[in-house]
Amino acid sequence: MSRRKEPAIPNELLDQLLAGGAASAAFEQGGLLDSLKKALTERALNAEMDHHLAGEDGVGNMRNGYGRKTVMTDTGKLAIDVPRDRQSSFDPQLIAKYQRRFTGFDDKIVSMYARGMSTREITRHLHDLYGIDVSPDLIVSAHFAARCFRRQSGHHS
Repeated sequence: MSRRKEPAIPNELLDQLLAGGAASAAFEQGGLLDSLKKALTERALNAEMDHHLAGEDGVGNMRNGYGRKTVMTDTGKLAIDVPRDRQSSFDPQLIAKYQRRFTGFDDKIVSMYARGMSTREITRHLHDLYGIDVSPDLIVSAHFAARCFRRQSGHHS
């Protein structure tokens, strides 16, 4: 008697992600995949800003809202909100000030999985690289969405 293999992504999480809409809509521009990329990118940029302001010992500089920026990703245009500081000294590393292309992001997450890294290891790796704290659930969601998009578009990982 064969045992059923445990799914890589919990069914409860998939149900939450796909609730209220057609599964195919998750792969359209502005769908679930883009929402996950936007959330993860903005979280990373905010963490970079926190690190930047902490490094200046809080002397005379502070957050000053957000600027809207549109970047090209592997799946199309993505509008993100980039944090600003009063002295305009913040120079993000994830997406540089004048950078307009942000390709390969999905592939980086998928490649970490392919190398056998667990979601917790990926979370630690993103923290080490970008100084961001991301929940393992968000990593699983981004990986799932990227895999599904690649299958639908004919690219296999």
